[in-house]
Amino acid sequence: MWWFVGAGVILAVLGVVWTLQGVDVLGGSVMSGSPLWATVGPIVLVVGLVLVVIGILSARRHRTR
Repeated sequence: MWWFVGAGVILAVLGVVWTLQGVDVLGGSVMSGSPLWATVGPIVLVVGLVLVVIGILSARRHRTR
């Protein structure tokens, strides 16, 4: 399931960016320094990583059949 991996990578990158903006490491945005994005970012990051793992495990299962 390659699209799980693709969607997971995109979500993980967004999660990292949102987290960095939320903790005010990346400035220049309305989201910078906002506790909301410091909370939402890691959640999106974890969801993205879970999708990547599911996609990889699913591909391995289909390859061995």
